[in-house]
Amino acid sequence: MHRFFRAAAVTAALGLGLIAAFAQPAEAASKKTFKLGYSIYVGFEPLQWLKTSGVLKKWADKYGIDVQIVQINDYVGGINQFIAGDLDAFAMTDMDQLTMPAAGGVDSSIFLITDYSNGNDAIVSKTANSVKELEGQNIFLLQYSVSHYLLNRALILNGMKGVGAVKTTNISDAEISAAFISQPDMAHAVSWKPMIPDMVKGAPGSKIIFDSSKIPGEIMDVFVGNTATLKDNPDFAKALTGAWYEALGHLKANDATAAEIKQAMAGRLGTDVAGTEAQMATTHFFWTPAEAYEFLTAAKTKEIWDYVRTFCFEQGLYGQGADSVDAIGIELADKSVLGSPKAVKIRVDPTFAKLAMDGKL
Repeated sequence: MHRFFRAAAVTAALGLGLIAAFAQPAEAASKKTFKLGYSIYVGFEPLQWLKTSGVLKKWADKYGIDVQIVQINDYVGGINQFIAGDLDAFAMTDMDQLTMPAAGGVDSSIFLITDYSNGNDAIVSKTANSVKELEGQNIFLLQYSVSHYLLNRALILNGMKGVGAVKTTNISDAEISAAFISQPDMAHAVSWKPMIPDMVKGAPGSKIIFDSSKIPGEIMDVFVGNTATLKDNPDFAKALTGAWYEALGHLKANDATAAEIKQAMAGRLGTDVAGTEAQMATTHFFWTPAEAYEFLTAAKTKEIWDYVRTFCFEQGLYGQGADSVDAIGIELADKSVLGSPKAVKIRVDPTFAKLAMDGKL
């Protein structure tokens, strides 16, 4: 599961954004082949079943196009490929969309929301029983990731001044679980599944004191496309949306095909079906397009984006030269804009969820 942003990628994103600005195809409307990239994560993993089952091809054939799904093990590298124009869309978190494509100058749109973390991300402690007990303590986490964001929100919701109330130490997602288990003086950490259960089990007495279910909707997982590409080639998003909800329909019904999908997901996630279901249990899937449309158009979504952009700006994740939280414009579903209307780089587009909801795909 790759759900993070590396600070060093800001510079790369800025440079790649300039490349992307000049890399748009001259005849975008005639484009027939599209590439969607993703990295392994429970909320995105139905994509591989769509690919191997032929369901995606069926939907792509309906629109006379070819949609290729590309697994990219390097999450940040995948986003950089999207920024450079090598991918037409990439599956990422809302925060990463802001701090990479948007900060890099690329105008991108959310055309499908898959899920949000509903307990996958958590703060675990060996000594503290509450978030308030963390004040002044050293917290280990992957800096500038959704773990950092989660910690900030947890502290604020408990009457503290965000991450300024604690000390933080950067540690990679590959190291955090083993370090927490083996190092007695590493008392507090923030991470995500599948590491969190291992950390709690491996360090006796440790417990989860806050998780993402307390901030529903704030850690979103979304399909992000280049806005110009989607505008000129809406059939790309239509085909993906139709295929996606066909897969989720089976999962929601828990039918025989759902068992097939879960088995495929388990293999990709490196676990068994029970492990996959445990991850799905703390992932709030938008099972129907109606649920996705309701979320994308809700007033609460504007509030969430304000939380995210404020944290990112305060942490310097807008990149060099950004002197205000309003430096990047975020256009919401109702066309209102957070930030500068002259610098819109993120668009929340409920069009395709609405088409699916109305049976018009």
